[in-house]
Amino acid sequence: MEFPDLGKHCSEKTCKQLDFLPLKCDACKQDFCKAHFTCAAHKCPFAFMKDVQVPVCPLCNNPVPVKKGEIPDVVVGEHIDRDCNCHPGKKEKIFTFRCSKEGCRKKEMMQVACDQCHGSFCIQHRHPLDHSCKHGGRPIGAAG
Repeated sequence: MEFPDLGKHCSEKTCKQLDFLPLKCDACKQDFCKAHFTCAAHKCPFAFMKDVQVPVCPLCNNPVPVKKGEIPDVVVGEHIDRDCNCHPGKKEKIFTFRCSKEGCRKKEMMQVACDQCHGSFCIQHRHPLDHSCKHGGRPIGAAG
């Protein structure tokens, strides 16, 4: 043996293999060969410190903190009932801008305002001639 100080022995009791590129466990800080470096492979007593998972709410995609000893499903359920901003039964209205033209019941997703009277109109009645605009001076003619 020319290099007695080179490498380290695997800390697994049943292995003790001399490894020239040992891997250190993040949890217990011991050296292991490539076959035993995972926490599951060497039954690491400190694996619980590294196995921290934070559940995510399926509705709002926000992380839900879980204290030690709590069941994640129960905590996420409580979050959905109390703190969650997204409720599946509650739908937001998309078409909220109603046409101001008399007799028209159409609604638009975006506000289409008249430059002269500042009323909100649907696409069909957006031009001043289409909604009989009387404010702001003379209406612009059809030819321009």
